Amino acid sequence: MNRENIWRYTFLGYVLSIIPIIIAVQLLRIQTDKEQIKYFNDKRDQFAGYFYTIKPARGLIYDRYGHLLAGNEKVYEVGVELRNVRNSETIAMAMEMIIDADYEEVLSAANIEPSENAVYAVLANNVTQEQVDQLEILNEQIKLTYANSRDPKAPSLRGLIFHPLLRRTYPENRTGSNIVGFVGHEGQGFYGVEAYYNEMLAGKSEVVWLSTDPNRVEGLPEIPAGVSLVLTIDREIQIAMEKIVDRSMKKNGAESATIVIMDPKTGEIMAMASTPRLNLNEYWRYAEIFTDSTPFNRAISQAYETGSVYKVLTLLTGLDTGAIEPETEFIDTGMIEIGGTKIYNWNFGAWGPQDMTGCMQHSLNVCLAWIGQRIGAKDFYDYMGRFGIGKRTGIDMAGEARGRLKVPGDDDWYEADLGTNSFGQGVSSTPLQMVSAISAAANNGKIMAPHIVRSMISSGHQHDIGNHVIAIPISAETARIATEMLATSLEVEASDALVTGYRVAGKTGTGEIPTPYGYTSNLTNASFVGWGPVDDPRFVVYVWLEKPTSSIWGSEVAAPIFAEVVEELVVLMKLPPDDIRQSLLGQ
Repeated sequence: MNRENIWRYTFLGYVLSIIPIIIAVQLLRIQTDKEQIKYFNDKRDQFAGYFYTIKPARGLIYDRYGHLLAGNEKVYEVGVELRNVRNSETIAMAMEMIIDADYEEVLSAANIEPSENAVYAVLANNVTQEQVDQLEILNEQIKLTYANSRDPKAPSLRGLIFHPLLRRTYPENRTGSNIVGFVGHEGQGFYGVEAYYNEMLAGKSEVVWLSTDPNRVEGLPEIPAGVSLVLTIDREIQIAMEKIVDRSMKKNGAESATIVIMDPKTGEIMAMASTPRLNLNEYWRYAEIFTDSTPFNRAISQAYETGSVYKVLTLLTGLDTGAIEPETEFIDTGMIEIGGTKIYNWNFGAWGPQDMTGCMQHSLNVCLAWIGQRIGAKDFYDYMGRFGIGKRTGIDMAGEARGRLKVPGDDDWYEADLGTNSFGQGVSSTPLQMVSAISAAANNGKIMAPHIVRSMISSGHQHDIGNHVIAIPISAETARIATEMLATSLEVEASDALVTGYRVAGKTGTGEIPTPYGYTSNLTNASFVGWGPVDDPRFVVYVWLEKPTSSIWGSEVAAPIFAEVVEELVVLMKLPPDDIRQSLLGQ
């Protein structure tokens, strides 16, 4: 290697060793020189921005035939880019005038000093398209008026921006409100389906970075909408039942009224009407309507002593265990003593010789307590557990209560409870629990899982939920025998529950209301449970009136309502009378 090449490589080595030193010195100067710091901060502001959460469209809710029960409408979030605000007073005044926002709150938000951690402030949510249009028109008017002004305090709406979002709407207002529930201001579902399926309906939000540099603004990414739901209820049946509920409550001077209709073969809830109801588009009025401890949906959230409708479960248990047969004879003396407690009939009368159909027809407490004794505590409470008494049904709605069934071994259970529980006293259940339990008699001994959602729609595909059995507490033969007994019972007494053209089975209930001093109240819970047509049950109907004043008896209050419900139901279900239907089937 000649001397010239050695010199060149030596010089190159010196240069390469000096460059890192120069870079280090320059970096130190940039970080300490005030002018340089100001320069780079100004440049950084060109690329400033803020994180923004994009919420997907909330899933829709339909009835079984596609009628929209819960949807979305476009509204806006109004905010300010803090570094672009010129006149916070103008912004506050415009927001107060057009969208009725609080002037001081808006002024305070718009006056936040911009910084690395304070770039954007929210001023209002759920602003309508019309209000946004008015703000934009006002903005243009201000720009034109003060276009040539050099006053730094001239009126200006600069910095005001609008982000589109979706607000929950309910086209049916009050219809099905106790089932659907509502979405509050923060996007959280409350009660019913909206709460139970909140995460699925809401979908998955995404946080994105939004630049405040107009040259770097990009469109918001599209994210998948939440899951939509198709309910099991029929809108037309629901509307009809809500009208009956309202009319019956007023006519009978009751505190509340509830009707539940379920398909015993599938567990699908066809209608669930209760009082009071809320216009879901005015959800903020919730506290005005549901005062004190009033539940949002009595059908699933209020357990009460159902009275004699509970006797259906004792009858089913007695038949299934072999403790009784339809022809079993009982001599009613009007009183029976169990565990040191004397039990009397509802009219304190003695009805003499009765078979088991007669005991049900006359709703004899003494006879049912006697059946409970013959069954025995172990089998009786084992069967009540199979029927789901004292347990939640697991329906896909928020707020389900479990009721209470004392059992041997509990501190407050006594031998007398076997007798009183046998005719529905001292045990509490929700209307849905009773519908579910008694549906075994209408479905060959099987209880299907009660459910309110029929299918889900996600990414354009519909997925059916399906139906499944949750218990088989009794045999099909027991179900058939009990149904025939309870149909005959209604027919022999010429019950007000009978429906022309359709054979139905059922049982009335008049439940005394316990007080701290025992059963001292003159008020009752009047109920009726029934199903039909007897040869091929398509519905189970439960009726409950709380504290009616027209009459205390379920036979006089709830039974006629059952008949009214079925008369509407068979028309809406397009269910022909028994003789026509059987002739079409060749029976």
